[in-house]
Amino acid sequence: MEEMPVLVDQRPGYRIIILNRPDRLNAFTEAMHRALAVALNDAENDASCRALLLTGAGRGFCTGQDLSDRLAKPGEQIVLGGTLEQFYNPLVRRLRSLPFPVVAAVNGVAAGAGANIALACDIVLAARSAKFIQSFAKVGLVPDSGGTWMLPRLVGPSRARGLALLAEPLPAAKAEEWGLIWRAVEDAQLMAEAEKLCAQFAQGPTYGYSLIKRALDAAETSDLSAQLDLERDLQRAASLSPDYAEGVRAFMEKRKPNFTGRKS
Repeated sequence: MEEMPVLVDQRPGYRIIILNRPDRLNAFTEAMHRALAVALNDAENDASCRALLLTGAGRGFCTGQDLSDRLAKPGEQIVLGGTLEQFYNPLVRRLRSLPFPVVAAVNGVAAGAGANIALACDIVLAARSAKFIQSFAKVGLVPDSGGTWMLPRLVGPSRARGLALLAEPLPAAKAEEWGLIWRAVEDAQLMAEAEKLCAQFAQGPTYGYSLIKRALDAAETSDLSAQLDLERDLQRAASLSPDYAEGVRAFMEKRKPNFTGRKS
């Protein structure tokens, strides 16, 4: 019996989603895409879920598309735009738009679309043994799943071109130094650190987090004037939430706030 391509572990206030094809370094198949979409839908529709942790089973995070899942027959061509339109692009959009923080725990190699799916998460932690590889050029392809958009913004245009054109592995420590990820941690501590972050987020002002995500995403394409207007509007919405009132009370009373995460 084939194993489930995605596993879900529910914790108090958050969920862990595990890409579960360790024998293929968690490379994506259509079945994995569909299972992951269901897992993300379930998490978003669960009011008690206030953070998400995405990681991989075994010794890798994800190596992108499983090429054996779409081998062409003799005389047949495989056109890849449809795969992006149907699966990868919606996945990246979903990760960016989830109304709570998403933490990626990169436990091993993250290559191709797998690297860019990790970078689409809000906070990326990586084991020191992990590597990020924009492997597309090795097979004559273009970085996808948001790679050409995210890389220049995270590491600058020169490093983005080097990563994309040379397709060389970037060790986790260097990825942290370059600003590609939040932090590289010792391998044995990766999941503990990632779960600690998720537990922290699960006790935080979830609605406020969702507005922060919206503001930061908009800043990538807004001019200053438009961003100032957006900050005004989002701040107005945040100030009407019960968590803002609780945060102020807790500050004045010198105690830890008891955030509910609700909008109203």
